[in-house]
This record gives sequence, C-alpha cells and structure tokens, in this order.
Amino acid sequence: MADANQGFGAGRPTLEQVAAAAGVSRGTVSRVVNGSPQVSESARAAVLQAVHELGYVPNRAARSLASKRADSVAFVVSEPETRVFGEPFFASLLRGASRELSNSGLQMVLVMSWTAREHAQVEQYVHNGHVDGLMLVSVHGDDPLPGRLSAGGIPVVMVGRPHVTTPDIPYVDSDNVGGARSATNYLYDQGRRRIATITGPQDMSVGIDRLAGYRSALRGRRGVPRDLYAIGDFGRESGERAMYQLLEREPMLDGVFAASDLMAAGALSALRAKGRRVPEDVAVIGFDDSEVAGHTDPPLSSVRQPVEFLGREMARMLRIMIEGGDRNVAPLIAPTELVLRGST
Repeated sequence: MADANQGFGAGRPTLEQVAAAAGVSRGTVSRVVNGSPQVSESARAAVLQAVHELGYVPNRAARSLASKRADSVAFVVSEPETRVFGEPFFASLLRGASRELSNSGLQMVLVMSWTAREHAQVEQYVHNGHVDGLMLVSVHGDDPLPGRLSAGGIPVVMVGRPHVTTPDIPYVDSDNVGGARSATNYLYDQGRRRIATITGPQDMSVGIDRLAGYRSALRGRRGVPRDLYAIGDFGRESGERAMYQLLEREPMLDGVFAASDLMAAGALSALRAKGRRVPEDVAVIGFDDSEVAGHTDPPLSSVRQPVEFLGREMARMLRIMIEGGDRNVAPLIAPTELVLRGST
C-alpha cells in the first residue's frame, strides 16, 4: 500500500486519496464505502485500511445529491407506542434489521404510524424523498398504506403475510399455522381434551393463521370442544381477560394455546387467581419463545419463531430492491419450533 500521507494535503481526505492509498480505482472505493458485495476481499481490506489510516468520512450529503438517494430507510410500525416499546417482539425485529443494515451505508429511521393522521405523515415523508425504502410492521386489515407506497414506486417489504392481496410486495413471516398446529397437537397428545386458544387480532394474518393452526390440529378429534377461543391483542392484559372469559365458558378446560408469550403470561395470572394449577390442572403454551417465557412461573413452553432473523431478512430484501432495482423478491417463511418448559 502507498504511504498514507504521501502527496496528500492536510484537508479532509477525499475518495481519490483513499483510492491512491489503497492502490485501487475510485469506483472500487465507492463500492466498498457503499457496502456493495461486488468487491474482492483483498480490495475491500485495502480500502478499509486506507479509510482508517486517512480518517476518511464519506460525505453523505454530496453522495445523496449525486445518486438521488436518501441513504435512509424507514422502519414503520402500525401500533401504539406503548406496544412498540413494551413488547419484546418489536425490539428483536428492530435489532435484526439494524444489524443487517449496519455495514450497508443505509441509516434506519423508526416511524410510528398508528392513526390515519400518522399514515398521511408517512406518505408525505416518503413523497418528499427522505427514504429509499420502507419496512412495514404490524399492518392491520385492509390498510391502504402498503399498496399506496408500493404504487408510488418505492421499495416496500412487509413483516407478516398480507391480510389482503397486495401485489408485488414481498414479505417475511414465520410458519404461524404450523407452529400453532404443533402446540395444539402436543397438548392433545399429552391427554388434554378441553383445549382452548387465546388468539390474536383477526384483522392481521398472524392472528388468523394461528387460529387456523389451532383449528387444524383439533379437526376430526372426537370429544374435543369446537372453537373454544377468545381474541386478544398479543398483550399481557388481553391474555388475562381472555383467560377469564374462557374459564367462564369452559370451567374444566385443561389446555391453552396462547398466540403470544405475553398473552400466555396473562393467562397464567388468571389461572392462578382462579386456583387452577399449571401444568397439573391446565397446561399452557405460548408463541414467540421470547425472554418472557423464561421468567413466568412456571417457565412457559412456547413456539419459537426466529424474530431477529426475520428482521435481518426483511432488511436484506429491502437492500436488494434498493440496490438492484429488482422488485421480484420471493417471500420468506421461517420454520418454528416447539420449546418445552414447566408450563406443560
């Protein structure tokens, strides 16, 4: 490598100076700085060493003007702030996306979009060119936001299978039907016959699919009550309320599959208040295998979904769409795994 200071002035290092120090072209330096994979490992190492020695800092403003890109993406969550900052799912998803983007040159902006007014603000924010793409989380019902954004030509990736047909929008999701089915089958195989479920909102594919998995597992089973379910919002308090409702309908229920760990934790509280022992009287299984599962009493059996991995894949898909212009990215469905603990 050339002497890092040879022929260079004392001002702010330039892309050309980094290229000369690394012994590569200006284009190679640009690709390394922008996180492109189209660079050999030896060239990448040389450029990174030159960047370190020279103290080079990319001029993001100039680069954005030249490329007509914002070098930013938005992580848009359609939930109230209390849920976003209070539930482990969102933190894990955000962490995965952040790690994927950490070396990409793209900055991530967290945006809350729960109300119609906030939706309009998101659309205006995008229209003004502040971001190059969006990751949409917790889309409810026939929310028009995904379709409007995609129709405007900006890359969009969703978490969760779209509740309604949304053409050309790729998504990442877990096998919610299969995970719910495996949890319910396990309860049945353990001799539980009055099996209830606390499902999620029915205006979201995740809530619909987990209820479908429960129903699928019990279809054709003799002596099992049909559709013994209550609806929650994935939060702890809703799980507790739903458990009380189910106990009123079926006081002798002996198994519960809750569509989130937080709802399962709420169900445990209600069962304890009613004097029902877990797992002796009622076995309980949650979904997510979040940190909550290890801190309940007893520890919670749960369906593990790879939330952080989904966040990484969502961000990776978005990068492909932004950098390559390819909108034909296939959806990704991640497998789930039943993790057994003391609640069963």
